[in-house]
Amino acid sequence: MKKRNLVLMSAMLILTLVAMWGCGNSEPKQQITVFNYGMYIDPAILDQFTAETGIEVLYEEAVTPEELYSKYSSGAIQYDVVCSSEYIIMKLMEDQELQPIDFTQFENIENISDECWAFCATFDEENQYALPYFYGTVGLLYNTEMVSEPPTSWDVLFNGEYAGEIIMQNSMRDSFMIALRYLGYSCNTTNPDELAAARDLLIAQKPDVQAYLVDEARDEMVAENAAIAVVYSGDGILACEYNENLAYVVPEEGSNLWIDCWGISQSCDNPEAVYTFLNYLCCREDIALQNFEYVYYPTPNTAVVAALDEETTSNTALFPPLGSLTNCEVYQLMDEETTALMNEYWKAVKAE
Repeated sequence: MKKRNLVLMSAMLILTLVAMWGCGNSEPKQQITVFNYGMYIDPAILDQFTAETGIEVLYEEAVTPEELYSKYSSGAIQYDVVCSSEYIIMKLMEDQELQPIDFTQFENIENISDECWAFCATFDEENQYALPYFYGTVGLLYNTEMVSEPPTSWDVLFNGEYAGEIIMQNSMRDSFMIALRYLGYSCNTTNPDELAAARDLLIAQKPDVQAYLVDEARDEMVAENAAIAVVYSGDGILACEYNENLAYVVPEEGSNLWIDCWGISQSCDNPEAVYTFLNYLCCREDIALQNFEYVYYPTPNTAVVAALDEETTSNTALFPPLGSLTNCEVYQLMDEETTALMNEYWKAVKAE
């Protein structure tokens, strides 16, 4: 009986080793865990990457920057590489959660524009921790048939003219940015009185808001279920292609000029596989082009931009010249006291 058990245990061990190592002398299958926003990568690319490299991608999503940071910092999942907004990347850098990236490991790193590297240097001074992914603005997507005239100011969200026809971003930072810029304040203010004024404005606006959404705002506007929505520029431009009655504008008071980047987790124990993934996704022209056509945000990949037709590249809503957005600001990392205060105020805005 003991001998039989030994035989069975040996057989199980062999099967386990075969499963781990595959057939013959092949290497064990590699895996990386990728954390990103929803609808922010062409899913087909993940399958293509695995087919070409043998590296399996375990893919996790979050809706907002704050949710992404909360999930990441909980430690429930060990992420190898994460994509987020610049101020979350700054927070992860401050927490010493990111490891320096050896950009010499990327075959096509020269495809990333100097302009975007300079943009990243506003929060990653030595360009050590962040690889640019997409960039853009926050603005107004509006239905030209449902508004009396093209909006040029954030005032259209607060003057009551479109009560019940407004979709706001379900994002604390973006919603406060709008209120702060409308009131003439910096979106990076730490002044409690200015933040309280923004809170009060958002609370007063709430009866006029149809919904607080993120990705779904684009679809609701395409379906003409609202007159105006606050969206990210890529969503706005893509919506305009699906519905000719829609248009996108950055209000004259200014907005957020954002850039999303990839960072490699300090806990990542296979950075070479992550380098392979990032080079494939962001730097390789054909894959970056495929991903651009799916996500439809401005890409930092100059080879992709060069391959696009003039109608696309001349669309300043899609590819805004970074030097022309003088009233726009890049989000900076807030201190803990300001973050706690804004969280409290956002709960007050969203309270039933």
